[in-house]
Amino acid sequence: MNAWRDLMSLLPLTWAHYEFMQNALLAVLLIAPLFAALGCMVVNSRMAFFSEAIGHAALTGLAIGALAGLADPTLAVVGFSVLLALAIALLRRCSATSTDTVIGLVMAFAVALGVVLLSRGGGFNRYTAYLIGDLLTITPAEIARLALVAALVAAVGTWFFNRIFLAVLNPALARSRGVNVWAMEALFSAVVALVVAVSLSWVGLLVINSLLILPAATARNLTRRTSSYLLVAMAVSLAAGVIGLLASYAWATATGATIVLVAMGGFLLSLFFRR
Repeated sequence: MNAWRDLMSLLPLTWAHYEFMQNALLAVLLIAPLFAALGCMVVNSRMAFFSEAIGHAALTGLAIGALAGLADPTLAVVGFSVLLALAIALLRRCSATSTDTVIGLVMAFAVALGVVLLSRGGGFNRYTAYLIGDLLTITPAEIARLALVAALVAAVGTWFFNRIFLAVLNPALARSRGVNVWAMEALFSAVVALVVAVSLSWVGLLVINSLLILPAATARNLTRRTSSYLLVAMAVSLAAGVIGLLASYAWATATGATIVLVAMGGFLLSLFFRR
């Protein structure tokens, strides 16, 4: 962190000398590629609604953490989100109900349960910060935790990327090649749930799904190759993250929402260059 601060202090820019902006920029550089890589999978597998469900269901994780008396409910949010993701993957396999219906049912139950638990005694207002998020409040300890999650996701991607990609893109072909489709879908669902849950307090529940899918949707308009698709999505995500962060600093607006607006602008521009 000290080396990062020394590097930022060399920039002839006022914002670069503030510690909270240095932390936020470092967080963006970690979050953006992570969201882009997962977003490519989410968009290809037509599971955009799934990540939305995980983000909203995190309310119940907050409620569980609050009832357990945890000072930091992140662990409860992550645990519940991962369990919910695995439950959705299991129901998709065992039920004849369509995927979007299963996700909708589980999300409705989880959100309702979370609202009921959090609203006991009129305490819901204490958790509204999670709806909007605040990237500018991220601490070095939280950045370290985010880096650990990024390393874990990178390790999973290194070992299982091809199998996960094939499983979500063409399950029938994946089965014919000996891939355990359900296991790959469950692993991917758990990874998405982990990343969404860990990032929730900084990005915000209301916009986190948009940040996940917009860079991938933009890259899909600009390229046809799988390799370049992933790289373009990461570049778009990084650009939107940095520009949105600086814009939110200049305009004194919510950082997560501002980044999403910039990403949406990039998506609209990509329509003119669609291949």
